[in-house]
Amino acid sequence: MSPVFYAHASNQSKNDTVESVSLLKTRHGEIEFEVVTGDITEIDADAIVNAANSDLWMGSGVAGAIKSKGGIEIEKEAMSKGPIRPGEAVITTAGRLKARHVIHCAGMPPGGAATYDYVKSSVEHAMRLAAENNLKHIAFPAIGAGVGGLSMEESARAIVEGIAKYAEKPGSVRRVILVGYRQPATDAFADALRKIAGTG
Repeated sequence: MSPVFYAHASNQSKNDTVESVSLLKTRHGEIEFEVVTGDITEIDADAIVNAANSDLWMGSGVAGAIKSKGGIEIEKEAMSKGPIRPGEAVITTAGRLKARHVIHCAGMPPGGAATYDYVKSSVEHAMRLAAENNLKHIAFPAIGAGVGGLSMEESARAIVEGIAKYAEKPGSVRRVILVGYRQPATDAFADALRKIAGTG
C-alpha cells in the first residue's frame, strides 16, 4: 500500500461527500482509503457506520447524532434486529440521512467496555454486510473510544486492521472514509494507516 499524504479544505459540492479537511488518501488492495475531519452524519455514501452497543439502542455520541439527524426509525429498526453479540453488526436503512444505510458495529456491550477484538470483529462483520448488500462506499467513525474506554489509537488500529483483513478478499466495497469529528481522531486514523502501509 503506497500512501499519498495531503491536507486541504474542501467545500461540499456535487462531487464531494462531506465538508471536511482531508488529511490522507491511500489504497490497500482494491480499497481506497481517505481520512477526513468532519461530521459523519453529513456524508453521502452507500453506508455510514454507527458506533453501537450490542443491544443496539442509540444513546449519545455518534449514535445520538445519527438518531437525531436521521430519525428514531433507525434505532427502532436496529433494535428489531437485536440484541447481537459484541463484535457483530447489523444493517438498517438510514432515515433522513444522506447515506442509504447505517451499519451498526457493536464494539461493546451496554454499560460495558469496548475491546480491540470486539471493534475489529464488528468492522469485519460490517464489511461483509456491505458486500452482501453490494455497497461500494462506506464511512467509519471511531468505535469504542470515549465511553467505550479504548484510546483513539486503539480504536483506529482495530478499525483499519479489520478493513485491511477484508481487503485481502475484496467484495463490493471500493472506498472507505475514516471520519474523525475532531483532530485527535483523524490523526489516529492517519497513523494507523501509515503503520499498515509500513511507513509509520
